[in-house]
Amino acid sequence: MASVLSPTRWLHLATTALLLTTNPAASFSTTPPQNSNNNNRCTTTSLSVASTPPSTTTPYDTVKVDLSSGRDYPIYIGSDFTDTEAATLIRKHIHGKRVLLITNDRIAPLYLERYQQLLSDNSVDDKELVVDTVVLPDGEENKTYDVMAMVLDKALGLGLDRKSTFVALGGGVIGDMVGFASAVYQRGVNFVQIPTTVMAMVDSSVGGKTGVNHSLGKNMIGAFHQPQCVFIDTNTLNTLPDRELKSGISEVVKYGLIRDAPFFEWQEENMTKLLERDPEATRYAIRRSCENKADVVQADELEAGVRATLNLGHTFGHAIENGSGYGTWLHGEGVSIGTAMAATMSEKMGWIDEGLKQRIYDILESADLPVKLPRDSPMKVETFNKLMSLDKKVADGQLRLILLQGELGNCKFTGEFDTGALQETIEEFVKEIEA
Repeated sequence: MASVLSPTRWLHLATTALLLTTNPAASFSTTPPQNSNNNNRCTTTSLSVASTPPSTTTPYDTVKVDLSSGRDYPIYIGSDFTDTEAATLIRKHIHGKRVLLITNDRIAPLYLERYQQLLSDNSVDDKELVVDTVVLPDGEENKTYDVMAMVLDKALGLGLDRKSTFVALGGGVIGDMVGFASAVYQRGVNFVQIPTTVMAMVDSSVGGKTGVNHSLGKNMIGAFHQPQCVFIDTNTLNTLPDRELKSGISEVVKYGLIRDAPFFEWQEENMTKLLERDPEATRYAIRRSCENKADVVQADELEAGVRATLNLGHTFGHAIENGSGYGTWLHGEGVSIGTAMAATMSEKMGWIDEGLKQRIYDILESADLPVKLPRDSPMKVETFNKLMSLDKKVADGQLRLILLQGELGNCKFTGEFDTGALQETIEEFVKEIEA
């Protein structure tokens, strides 16, 4: 497991974050935690409630996201939760009397009724809750302000007040939109994340980054707004299509590349188990990813420095998603190609060796993820350059990238890179289309 940052290490990261706030052209390098056996952040618990016999209590893991001003929150990770167990964990993070449960039209037939009922179950705490629902259209192409406004319309129509809680049930698109809606509704209401995809479980549900897409850029309209808790029942992955499972694995690979070399090596040995949905391997990968994400969010909640390293491959990947038309690629597929591009550029600059670049290509391909653009891709050199210039990490007109440097598990967030290597990389990937 990823180690908790030491006071000295945290001070270094905080100082660097401050530097990047005042000097956008500054570079940031990260050295990963190497102790994979640290148990300070994660605890394993057996949930016992009065109405559930001890013989049926369900073990689960809790990863804590440490934030300032009493905003800490838990990530619960388990499987086979009974309705009573799930209700006990989630309802204690709901402080008002009204809940708005939001999902999409793919998840609704599978899980909406169950979660509406368990959230309404006052037998676990004698707290009367009224739970209303909203069902949004599914898909990245529907991650828009207009679709998100359907949540606000429903909340206003119901007369929900500031003590209400929004609950996001679904993948990254739902979590991002519901989080944004909760951030802006009456200037902020509480919300809870119940992710149902690997992508959302290991990345987007944790850390409070919320938002919607714009025709000129992905996630360009949004806010930082932390949830009250994240509830992960890995059983929901049983209904996840294989393509979406693989897409989420790209974010798992990322953690090993940027800061957790032992985790990357574990993935090299266990990728087949992840693809086969082995319960133990899946739960471990989710927990380890959440520990890494929690450490980074604690050090840099508002993405002034070290948190930007979580976007390895994303600048290239977001350009691919947007330039190809939202919905053509799943987010993790775009990130996979983007990670291959970042590795290629890093190798061209001499920042990593050929062997590490090949390992990166190998692990992505072992997860059946794309590492190049298809023949029918509309991406051109000009498309990449235009869309990447609109990336959120651009500061004072200067593009900043997350690149790999040194041994496995190290990366650098910087605006100081060889622009020739960047153009060579883009041209190389585009030529594969034209060949």
